[in-house]
Amino acid sequence: MTRTGADPTATATTAVGPPANPWFSWAYVERNWGDISTALSQHVTLTAQAVLLALAVALPLAVLAYRLPRLAGPILGASGVLYTVPALALFAMIYPLLWDPRTTVLIGLVMYALLVLVRNILVGLRGVDRGVVEAARGTGLGPTRMLLTVELPLALPSIVTGLRLATVSTVALVTIGIIVGYGGLGQLLYRGFNSQYRAEIATATVLTLLVALVADMLLLALGRALTPWDRGRH
Repeated sequence: MTRTGADPTATATTAVGPPANPWFSWAYVERNWGDISTALSQHVTLTAQAVLLALAVALPLAVLAYRLPRLAGPILGASGVLYTVPALALFAMIYPLLWDPRTTVLIGLVMYALLVLVRNILVGLRGVDRGVVEAARGTGLGPTRMLLTVELPLALPSIVTGLRLATVSTVALVTIGIIVGYGGLGQLLYRGFNSQYRAEIATATVLTLLVALVADMLLLALGRALTPWDRGRH
């Protein structure tokens, strides 16, 4: 018996319910693989370029601080100040000067990686056994050859540790580049948060974590290969 006055659409509405919004959806990945692969490639490329550029800047700065100890304080202090600037504010300040999203994010990432790299390279150089240095100097090695053949190789464990820390933090910071329109997987995160689509948020988050994990494992393996005498400490 049908109840008089009942809403004829009530049963249909109850049966259909709200649209599905799962946290993980392979269908989403298949439909959006083009966007996902582009964002992932952008993320990995930005991370690699930023860390390599930061290393190219940090290495001479750390060597300078090592050779001239009076400069260690100012160099570490300057890189520390850059590290304390919030990422959102830093990208927002750089962008109006360049009007190029990619370059803006890259410069910001390099600036953030400097403190970690300079500090670890300097710690590694300072930790080199002075007896080994004096023995090498006794063989007639000059400062440059001493640095390249003795001090830097022995400082590699600390340098690799710095690279691992800088790389993992850079992977996370790339996502904030979305503030200027170039954030790798951050673009998917931003789009997912705006639409409240869980699968997009979860996919971008998992991929970001995987990029950080794979990069860290690769650097760990590289460090072990380059420093066989120090494998027990990794």
